[in-house]
Amino acid sequence: MTPIATYTITSSDSELAGFILPDLFSHCRYPLRVNPHSHLVSCASEQWFFTEAHVVEPEITKFRAFRLRDYNAYCYPDADASHFRNISDFLNWAFMADDYFDDCDIDDIKGMRECCISALRDPISFQTENPLGKICKSFFSRITATAGSSCTERFIHGLDLFLIAAAKEIDNRAMGHTYDLESYTALRRNSTGIKCCFALIEYAAQMDLPNEVVSHPVIKAMEDAVSDYTAWCNDILSYNKEQSRHDTLCNLIAVLMREQGLDLQGAVDYSGQLCKSAIQRFEDNRTALPSWGEELDRQVAIYIQGMLDLAVGSLHWALILPAILGMMGRS
Repeated sequence: MTPIATYTITSSDSELAGFILPDLFSHCRYPLRVNPHSHLVSCASEQWFFTEAHVVEPEITKFRAFRLRDYNAYCYPDADASHFRNISDFLNWAFMADDYFDDCDIDDIKGMRECCISALRDPISFQTENPLGKICKSFFSRITATAGSSCTERFIHGLDLFLIAAAKEIDNRAMGHTYDLESYTALRRNSTGIKCCFALIEYAAQMDLPNEVVSHPVIKAMEDAVSDYTAWCNDILSYNKEQSRHDTLCNLIAVLMREQGLDLQGAVDYSGQLCKSAIQRFEDNRTALPSWGEELDRQVAIYIQGMLDLAVGSLHWALILPAILGMMGRS
């Protein structure tokens, strides 16, 4: 693969080293699209979030430096202003929650899960003083106003899996557990929270796909491919930060180095090949899609486009932040 950049590895207890990034664009050639409501909606969403979550400087500046508004706009380019606002509120919350996990123990995560899932199950009546729970209650009460019942259940299930995976990561880290590629992939398909993002594709398009469509093996295989691609690209780009703080337990490159005895560049190259194979899996399954009739096929096409937007949007967002990615951990 053609190299696109070189990262220098900096670590207090090792000599300087480096690795060449794989060309992630060579196999992810889908067009990048941008939501036209991004600027106004993102400003309002961020200000609301800072107030509700009690975020103050310097955290505000740090949060804005990650340019999540670009990520949101890339991943949901077709959402109208109202739906895009609610999606942005959730994604801002999810980013902050993921950052919060770094300082949590198992009991913290269990308490957060109970609070947040309760807020999602009854966003009107549920009462809490937990800021993250209150934010869940707020954005989800607005989402459920227009979301279909199946889409709503898929979102709740995805968020529950996200919180369960966060607790499992913390427990595994405390126990010194290491992963092979299979177990690591299974965990990452939940720990990124992307299952919530899949449900939000339906929400943004004001659809409510039947369960028999979304649970079809071909659709699930396409979801898994996009989930793997976005997670693995993130792992490649965040490896420098994670190794510098000695926290590579949950990183694809480190998993491959441990499991297969590869050196750093070998593991990076292999990671790039896995990203390429994920895109190929997606395309292979797209050619095997069954038909559910004209109207459902139209909606499935929108859903598939939404998955592509998540893949290409995640990649472009990561690669416009090379300086920040040198300082950041996995998201």
